[in-house]
Amino acid sequence: MAKKQDSFYFDTFITCIDYSCQAAHLLHDVMAAYSPQQIKEKLDEMHAIEHAADVKKHELLNVLAKAFITPIEREDILLLSQNIDEVTDQIEDVLLRLYCNNVQVIRPDALKLSEVMIRVCEEARNMAKEFADFKHSKSLHSHIVNINTMEEEADELFISSMRTLHTTCSDPLQIITWREIYTFMEKCVDACEHVADSVESVVMKNS
Repeated sequence: MAKKQDSFYFDTFITCIDYSCQAAHLLHDVMAAYSPQQIKEKLDEMHAIEHAADVKKHELLNVLAKAFITPIEREDILLLSQNIDEVTDQIEDVLLRLYCNNVQVIRPDALKLSEVMIRVCEEARNMAKEFADFKHSKSLHSHIVNINTMEEEADELFISSMRTLHTTCSDPLQIITWREIYTFMEKCVDACEHVADSVESVVMKNS
């Protein structure tokens, strides 16, 4: 188990990924009960989550800058914190696309993607909870594999959503708008996979 003085880093990773989970749930809730008139208000809620995540990240980096000894390499702590931050940022970007493009109706396949985003963020949080004990954990690897599997699921949904969009929609503006939204949603899941890849890299380095 990580030494008590090292638990700050691992606890902060969990906290930051929890903000990603909050963001994913908020995005899905907005899309599931969509009201264009409320998007600006929901954007403010999303930004509050993103800002809180940023505060925790900077707190971690401030401690890292002053630390003499760290539980894993400094570069890995920095990369992991940046990758986790990217997840929340990407989720906020999806909501921004809905707002900026003045989307009036949510396409059903977008909800399927948002459900995958929730599951992959929650699996990343489960992974983070095992990370402190990465040298002895019996479930850490399965969490990483699950995240990779969900990323493949998101890729398949992305392809099918784009195909449906281009074969059923005749409005060029709608096509451009939803191509962008689907792309941003797929990037959210990719960002979670990058977090898993970073964790796996740490495990390999310390095996």
